[in-house]
Amino acid sequence: MDSPKPLSYRSAGVNIDAGNALVDRIKPLARSTQRPGVLGGLGGFGGLFELPGGYREPVLVSGTDGVGTKLLLALEAQQHDGIGIDLVAMCVNDILVSGAEPLWFLDYYACGQLDTRVAETVIAGIAEGCRQAGCALLGGETAEMPGMYPGGHYDLAGFAVGIVEKSEILSSAACQEGDALIGIASSGAHSNGYSLIREILVRSGAHAHIQLQGEALVDLLLRPTRIYVRAIQNLRQVVPVHALAHITGGGLTENLPRSLPAHLSAHIDPKSWPIPALFGWLQEQGQVCTNEMRRVFNLGIGMVAMVPWESRQSALESLEASGEQGFIIGQLTSRQEDAGVVYLD
Repeated sequence: MDSPKPLSYRSAGVNIDAGNALVDRIKPLARSTQRPGVLGGLGGFGGLFELPGGYREPVLVSGTDGVGTKLLLALEAQQHDGIGIDLVAMCVNDILVSGAEPLWFLDYYACGQLDTRVAETVIAGIAEGCRQAGCALLGGETAEMPGMYPGGHYDLAGFAVGIVEKSEILSSAACQEGDALIGIASSGAHSNGYSLIREILVRSGAHAHIQLQGEALVDLLLRPTRIYVRAIQNLRQVVPVHALAHITGGGLTENLPRSLPAHLSAHIDPKSWPIPALFGWLQEQGQVCTNEMRRVFNLGIGMVAMVPWESRQSALESLEASGEQGFIIGQLTSRQEDAGVVYLD
């Protein structure tokens, strides 16, 4: 009887050499995101960052997120270059709401079998997202776990840390009746609502060749989430920003109230901004009611800034100068009963 062959980590499905090769290939990507404060580089047991000076009472703000089932569409389409930007965006846009400047980012990439080409493409997107946000890709983790994921699949998670002066933290406390709601355009569905989107695609039998206003449907769906860091930083230099709301899953309906005090409501005029054709197509194909669309998707607004009414035009001009589209989408009013967001249809 033949003796069983000796086992190794490689025969169990884990390729240490491929993992080491990936680290070497992504080191230049991490270096391209360096900013003041970074100490050392990739390869250690932890990322080191020296907090910047000039703060009297520095407060660290952290956020973590993933990209949801949008990742499944990226896998099916074999388009991996934008999903890393999504990952960074979902984290840094969240901590931006507190007024924080992003400092560093960490990623977690998990797969059943490591494909270094795909992993490098994803991490290149993460590095691009970090450059857009002005933060350093300080480190991360690549986990190869045979049997945990179907062949060719991977998963992503991210973690961002920012800093803000304690006296400059944004909260609902500064909001006032009469404040203008400045909606900043999204780049599409961002990274929310994709479980419903995938159901709509199955029901409609949609294929990659479908075009909406001259652009492939799959490209519209995989367009990366916008990163609003620099635009908001510039905006805060021009006008008083009383509060911000990142419009993620739950849309305006559920995210705006998170940034409002108990005595104020947001009155929204849904005709004040152009709703992208993508959302009209999704609503029609899925026969989704308007209220459901509003509580699932951003419908073209990815971030909302609450500013004094008299500052509304200056806010729009600042956003335009930063390359963003802004719209006056409503106003804060005294809250009636349990109203949070009121649509003026």
